Amino acid sequence: MDTGNHAKTGAQIVYFSHGGGPLPILGDASHQKMIAFMTRLPERLRKPDAILVISAHWEENAATLLGAANPPMFYDYYGFPPQAYEINYPAPGNPELAEKIGALLRQAGIPTRVDPQRGFDHGLFIPLKLMYPAADIPALQLSLLRGLSPTAHLALGKALRGLAGENILVIGSGFSFHNMRAFSWEGLETPDPANDAFQDWLIATCAGELGQPEREARLSAWEQAPYARYCHPREEHLLPLLVCAGMAEAPAEVVFDDYILGKRGTAFLWE
Repeated sequence: MDTGNHAKTGAQIVYFSHGGGPLPILGDASHQKMIAFMTRLPERLRKPDAILVISAHWEENAATLLGAANPPMFYDYYGFPPQAYEINYPAPGNPELAEKIGALLRQAGIPTRVDPQRGFDHGLFIPLKLMYPAADIPALQLSLLRGLSPTAHLALGKALRGLAGENILVIGSGFSFHNMRAFSWEGLETPDPANDAFQDWLIATCAGELGQPEREARLSAWEQAPYARYCHPREEHLLPLLVCAGMAEAPAEVVFDDYILGKRGTAFLWE
């Protein structure tokens, strides 16, 4: 990976596919390409002072920020071996940043609250354990909004533009393909033209030379993309991408385009 561009300052934004539950940490073979990508991704990034994760695994009626000073672990999966419930990621929280982000969201008219008790879910602790295993960077999460409105999540991203000058890493932690019934849990990488069509549409939308209004219009109407509902029967794993794109105001770079759980997934970086 290119390790240049470190003279830049300000927020960095990335959306990626975080894999199936704890399987990346458990060494699952169908996640090896994703694991290699995530372990090397920090080489591409400036080390941030804090990390904000928009997790596909947290939905609330109001935009909710994780405000614990020392967040516990929240094992929001079931049916895995005992070691899946021994994974630990003891990064500190950042209550001050939670309050600052909350103020930005309220200024944008977005109902907001801070949850001082919730822990890190696997949308945070799985990728960050691969990326920053020392767990020495303060981290917090922002929830999705119930109802899963695409325009509401683009608006969340726009409200986060007030962080543009901060040395912060904003992560949209989801999955660009999330049809649980279609995954290959054996990791068989069989051709899937329907998924290819949707991933190609995502790349054209997020990384193509579109103006921001057109980009947002396409993302607002994402259900009209080819095979959209095949790839996302429910869109909670796609919406973190809309938050990122709304914040970024620019084309992304495709930094991952390969197979996870036998299906093509993509990742995008704005820096």
